[in-house]
Amino acid sequence: NAPQMGVGEQLKGALDAIVPEAKVPQVSIVVPGLNESESLPILAEQIKEALAPDTTYELIFIDDGSTDNSWEVISGLSAADPSVRGIRLRKNFGKAMALAAGFERARADKVVMMDADLQDDPADLPKLLAELDNGLDVVVGWKVNRLDPANRKIFSKIFNTTVAYVTGVHLHDMNCGFKAYRSEVIQSIPIYGDLFRFIPVLASWQGFTVGEVPIHHRSRQYGSSRYGLERILRGFFDLLSVSFLTKYSRKPMHLFGLLGLFFSLLGILICGYLSVLWIQGQAIGARPLLLLGVLLILVGAQSFSIGLLGEFMTFQYHRKHEREHLPVREVVGDPR
Repeated sequence: NAPQMGVGEQLKGALDAIVPEAKVPQVSIVVPGLNESESLPILAEQIKEALAPDTTYELIFIDDGSTDNSWEVISGLSAADPSVRGIRLRKNFGKAMALAAGFERARADKVVMMDADLQDDPADLPKLLAELDNGLDVVVGWKVNRLDPANRKIFSKIFNTTVAYVTGVHLHDMNCGFKAYRSEVIQSIPIYGDLFRFIPVLASWQGFTVGEVPIHHRSRQYGSSRYGLERILRGFFDLLSVSFLTKYSRKPMHLFGLLGLFFSLLGILICGYLSVLWIQGQAIGARPLLLLGVLLILVGAQSFSIGLLGEFMTFQYHRKHEREHLPVREVVGDPR
């Protein structure tokens, strides 16, 4: 038996040497990019220098449909360093899809997302990872001294203040692209549209702990910013979506039922007032107020119907999937 055990151990060692990818790294760093070929080699080198020599990591670059030679650069970096991995999307799908592709393939328990434009300083990586070690589930970078135009700073201030007021998650820089997560967080939260910037809000809603650390912000060295008015408007629309999801996705009747009650009562009051006038002998058939009263009652009934359908769909989902997604952090003395 002893010689057989020795042979088995030798085979296992040989397999580990042949397939080093099977070894799970300690940190996964996900970097989406669009036409950032000039900055990618610099970023890869700075990330390597920032992490401790004994820290195993994987650097996942996602080429989000670049029209320059970004993919060739990523392929070259991967060939030279096995820690570098690359994902190429068929076209430009946006940052959310690129992040989802990277998160899906991230293997570590700690996952970091950062931008490819070199404005995020990899030297801050140890600070974010240390906060995860200290018990946080989500760590958000806070660009204390932003090297951005004044208009971007103003819009960012308004946006962050509004998000804090609406969601109750108070962060100085919600839109910062430099964040660190435990893998459980990104596995629990679906990422679509532009909701990736609200992952801390959605994580807090699910009971994860969220914090922030000051980071160093650098000016853009290559390429041009794609920040514009359209992005600001999308951010506020997404805020409405997140507000609805976090407050009413598990109890839709609380929203639609309240709206239905308000519209129905208002319509009934209007129709009741017109009924009194009709009893008194006044003509009400040509009054616009009659149409308004009937319309409000119909809208109220429709809101109730939407709320009931939402409750039915929510009940069916939780009946099938609730046990799969229970927000349990840890268990002591589990009898199973």
